[in-house]
Parts: sequence; structure tokens; C-alpha cells
Amino acid sequence: MKRLASVPVGVARHRVSERQILKLIVIPLCLFALAAGCGYQFTGRGDAFPRDVRTVFVDPLVNRTKEVGVDREMTMALKTEINRKGLLRVVDRLEDADAILSGVIRTFDSRVVGVNRHDEALQYEFLLVIDLNLRRRAPDELLWRTQGARFTDLFAGSRAAVVTSSPESRALGYQASDLRRFTDVQLTETQKDEARGRLIETAAHDLHMRLLELF
Repeated sequence: MKRLASVPVGVARHRVSERQILKLIVIPLCLFALAAGCGYQFTGRGDAFPRDVRTVFVDPLVNRTKEVGVDREMTMALKTEINRKGLLRVVDRLEDADAILSGVIRTFDSRVVGVNRHDEALQYEFLLVIDLNLRRRAPDELLWRTQGARFTDLFAGSRAAVVTSSPESRALGYQASDLRRFTDVQLTETQKDEARGRLIETAAHDLHMRLLELF
């Protein structure tokens, strides 16, 4: 499966109509759902993964962004994902670990990627950039590293940008009548929180799969 390309940081805003922005939202969300559905289908650790590494200590990630708390959320998501898969066991004490997982969150921010003819934001994009590495505790040895891993998610900035028939809207239970109860500000904050959670969960899953395959 080919990976979906991330939108580069710094791309200029596009002035588009509401009809065009709806198309821009429906297609990415559908592709996002398809990507999440096919995902990585590894059945276990790759052949290259050391068989003697069974326990891992997850060092709290370093936060180089202005987003307060994202380091704790990402660290917890990685621990949860590793324990859920069950191929490695997370330990709380460094001395009990065969390997140490550590890293740095380089970027976590949002930007406007679509506006209407009045220059009102219709769509935002979250971007997460993270470095991770796995080291054997004793003797000290680098087992795996990924640098600049990028993850994105989209969220609406206006009720006009929500397509209730899209896969994500159906998954969240959004109906046209529900949207009328929201102001644009309330909707954007709700969508932002949901996108943040999805982004962190997806990144943790993807990074864990890469680690198991030493990819």
C-alpha cells in the first residue's frame, strides 16, 4: 500500500468556493478512512527484531513544541499501543527493561488549508512530526531509529465544511440537525479535539508497527 503524502508546511492558502472545499474535505477523509482500514497487517515482530528484547521502558518524550501536554499524551499512547499488541511488555523501571524507547516531538501544530470566498477558514490540518529511537539497555546499542516521521489529520473550521455523509461524520454520529446546535467556534473546538486524539492514536499505532519491523 502506498502512503498518503503529507501536505508540506508553508503551502499558501487557497481561495476556493464552498462547493470546492467540500470536495477537498470528502476525498481526504475517505482516503484517511481507507488508509486506516488497510493499515499495517503485521502478525508479529519482524525477523530482524532481536528475540532477546522482550521488555521496553518508554522514556517520557521530549516536547520541542508549544503544545502543552502533547508529550505526555504521546508517551501514554505509545505505552498503550505496545501493551495492547502484547509482543513487547512495557516496564516501569529502567533496570527491568531490555530496551529503551525515547524520542522528541518536533512539531505539533495546526494551520488553515482551505478558506471560502470571504477568507473564512473552512478546514484546518494538524501536523505531528516526531523522532523515535530504540536502544538496547545493556550493552548500549541502537536497534532502531525513525526521524521526521510525519502524521496529519484534518478538521473543520465551519459547519459549512462538515459533510455528514462522509465516513468520519457517520463514525462520529454527526447529523445535519446536530450541526445546527453548534456555533462555528464550538464545532471547530470539538472537531479539533477529535482530530488531536485521532492523530496521536494513529501515530502511536504506526510507529509501533515500524518499530516491530525495524522499518
